[in-house]
Amino acid sequence: MLFHSYLFVFVFLPVSLAGFHVMAGKGEGKAAKVWLTAMSLWFYAGFGVQSLAVLLGSVAFNYAVYRWLGRTGRKAVFALGIFGNLGVLAYFKYTGFLLDNLRKLEPLGLFGGDGAVWETGFQILLPVGISFFTFQQISFLADVFRGEIQSCGFWDYLLYILYFPKLVEGPLVNHSELLPEFAAVGRKRLAGEQFIRGIALFVMGMLKKVILADTFGGAVDYGYANLSVMHGSDALLLAVFYSLQLYFDFSGYCDMARGVGWMFGIGLPVNFQSPYQARNIIDFWKRWHMTLSRFFTKYVYIPLGGNRRGKAKMYRNLLAVFLFSGIWHGAGWNFILWGMMHGVLYAATRMWQEGKTRRKVWRIRKESGEAAVGRYEKPGILGRAAGCLGRGACVFATFVYVSVAWVYFRAADVAQGSELLAKLFQNDFVRVNRNLAGYFNLDEFWYVLKVLRLDRWEFGHYILMAVITAGSLLLVFFGKNAAWMAERMKPKAWNAALLAAALLWCVLTFSQVGTFLYVNF
Repeated sequence: MLFHSYLFVFVFLPVSLAGFHVMAGKGEGKAAKVWLTAMSLWFYAGFGVQSLAVLLGSVAFNYAVYRWLGRTGRKAVFALGIFGNLGVLAYFKYTGFLLDNLRKLEPLGLFGGDGAVWETGFQILLPVGISFFTFQQISFLADVFRGEIQSCGFWDYLLYILYFPKLVEGPLVNHSELLPEFAAVGRKRLAGEQFIRGIALFVMGMLKKVILADTFGGAVDYGYANLSVMHGSDALLLAVFYSLQLYFDFSGYCDMARGVGWMFGIGLPVNFQSPYQARNIIDFWKRWHMTLSRFFTKYVYIPLGGNRRGKAKMYRNLLAVFLFSGIWHGAGWNFILWGMMHGVLYAATRMWQEGKTRRKVWRIRKESGEAAVGRYEKPGILGRAAGCLGRGACVFATFVYVSVAWVYFRAADVAQGSELLAKLFQNDFVRVNRNLAGYFNLDEFWYVLKVLRLDRWEFGHYILMAVITAGSLLLVFFGKNAAWMAERMKPKAWNAALLAAALLWCVLTFSQVGTFLYVNF
């Protein structure tokens, strides 16, 4: 079951909200949490009984390890939990990738056989959202081992993992963020304005996912499936389209998740903070999939030593984090390459920033002495203009680099990604492929163009592509977050009408939309 479905909007969500608030309103907090857990099981069961069995098995294993670890505190128990989780994740997500690579090495004679043993004729089920719920349970065990969690009842733990708004797409929620929210169920009344803002954020997220992400997604899917007929201009647009698709898809789904949480009176952390407005790659990862960055920092970077063991090991640790991030996102060399592209630039940017800071401090001390360190002089008009242009150039350069890296993230393999990027250097920037542009001619807008006879223009077929792309770029570069707008929204008749119209637009489009991109991560 996905948020952008008739079943969810018209059946699942109303039933879940009604049952939860009836019980919570009577002060029956435990009953409300059990109800929400049952609804979460129903939600995940929509992805298949086998996936549900894997999820429940993972929960049972981890809760048993938690209880054992809580009694003994032994490092061996903690290691059992970590390796057990990683083993399950590796089996379901990476077995096919491993066997495929072993099969490719067979012609070298390394294994002394005919290669039949490495054939991947069987299919291994990939449970939806397995990386999310596995990593969340790893973080829970790590916090128990560190003494940060003293006790957690079974029903609280079960709901902590199964809570459906974040189950298949994240964010990766820390126990300190969600367990207190559950503890307050039945003890506090939900404010009406919070409920309305939850609806607003849900609708805004659905607009990003259903209208924008899937419009770009149709063009992207067509372009990658027909690379042989794409020109340089098409390749450039495909890179931009996928950057926009991925952002609107993932951030839109997270907005919907937070909106649903607000309707229940349960908060979820922010996962996106206008990432394409970042000035460099470090800033980008402070804004993109923020909870994943937080996870890798706390549970990978710091345990490896962080920045405590010298500069060389710090950069090694940074590269290791991005290597793990690439592996986490998918079983393929293209994901590893994507991760290392970010890691190398991240380390280089960190090195440059530290050098810049040292040079600045040295210059101030040399010119004015120790007392002048930290001195600030307000720049003039020309200085401010130059600063704005410089920041804009940095934002643009960061977006270009991230978009190039996304090409490998989207591609089926490294070869396909390299094929698309190679087209950028063929100097055949001719008119954009008409079929590519056709995915932007949404019926509700195309009819307007036909009535105005704009479709008869030579470039009429490309008008909506240009308008939607330009509007989306303005939104990601200069717009505010949907959560920011929802939090500050004042319930009025006019914005209620706008939200109702937007929801109706999205619902009428459900039959044409694609799945959520991150369900398999």
